[in-house]
Amino acid sequence: AKVYGERLGQAQFDTIMRDALAQRLSDLDLAAFVTACAADRLDFDETIGLTRAMQGAGETLDWGDRLVLDKHCVGGLPGNRTTPIVVAIVAAAGHLIPKTSSRAITSPAGTADTMEVMAPVALDIPDMRRVVEAQGGCIVWGGGLHLSPVDDVLIRIERPLDFDSEGQLVASVLSKKAAAGARRVVIDVPVGPTAKVRSQAAAAALSARFEAVARAIGLDLMIQISDGSQPVGQGIGPALEAMDVLKVLRRDPDAPADLRDRALNLARALLDMGGGPAARHNLARELLDSGEAERRFVAICEAQGGFAEPQFAPHRMPVTAPRDGMVTAIDNRRIARVAKLAGAPQRPRAGVLLRAQRGDTVHRGDPLFEIHAETPGELAYAHHYAASHPGMFRIEEPS
Repeated sequence: AKVYGERLGQAQFDTIMRDALAQRLSDLDLAAFVTACAADRLDFDETIGLTRAMQGAGETLDWGDRLVLDKHCVGGLPGNRTTPIVVAIVAAAGHLIPKTSSRAITSPAGTADTMEVMAPVALDIPDMRRVVEAQGGCIVWGGGLHLSPVDDVLIRIERPLDFDSEGQLVASVLSKKAAAGARRVVIDVPVGPTAKVRSQAAAAALSARFEAVARAIGLDLMIQISDGSQPVGQGIGPALEAMDVLKVLRRDPDAPADLRDRALNLARALLDMGGGPAARHNLARELLDSGEAERRFVAICEAQGGFAEPQFAPHRMPVTAPRDGMVTAIDNRRIARVAKLAGAPQRPRAGVLLRAQRGDTVHRGDPLFEIHAETPGELAYAHHYAASHPGMFRIEEPS
């Protein structure tokens, strides 16, 4: 019915989700459903219906009377790996933040991919509860928890189709937040010409959908619109992004300031939503600067199965500036494509290490970024693509 433009009701969404989870629908059936719901074909009521159906198809965690906080970024911005930093700060402040994260769908790294470089993420619910009870937070792969499990079925279909549905995005995010027991959630919406959300108007429309669904399912939601005009940090790919995270937590002088600032903004918003003594002004910064957030992050990693230091890939090649000038734009999608061609996220050490940002002055021959790969063939493949698309870094010559 949806293929022909008809609306679906709650009972129909419930049936489709149950059948998808029970493997009564073929991949062709699921692809037809995903395609029929693509773009903006789901209205607000349908998005609410899909969200409830997805949550209802799995388990819901109960944390009793305790307030549970959570966050999510809608994606489309390479390197925006704020979650490990935010979870460490919020947990160190005394709040519960049982963070479930996904693996990459169309990006060079998901939060679960990056976290898995540093600690195990495939925990079951009893182990997840043990970590959260001991440390106040966790960062685990949602796919192993049976929380909104039908989302993983749909993601498997969406990955090769490589397109986004606003309604399915909102349903996916909020069904998992509700299933994890979250009550107050911050959503980061990066906006930029090559991000997933490309305009302020699109951000406003997406925010309205998030807010409508959150109200309907009883979540207290805050939307933060952020700058999505260029990648965040220096690394793109699981291990390289993990290195950025650790630099911020360790207060390294070379830590990417943009990643630090984004994480602090999100942590501050969550602490404000949580209220109580943890809402004190500048507490997020104090917990990061004192090293308490780093200590809590390592403790979370150890509780999840042990901390590991991320490593570099063995093969690297620079891509250099073709002329003198100022970097005025970086194409998020194309630089992410280079990282994927180099092997990310399937090869965790593969990806891109940025050497220049928007606003930097560069000279001909200066490195714009390095490609990191596990094999010479993947390195050459990614470099060929980068050489064929010199416009991914727009460099304006001095006038």
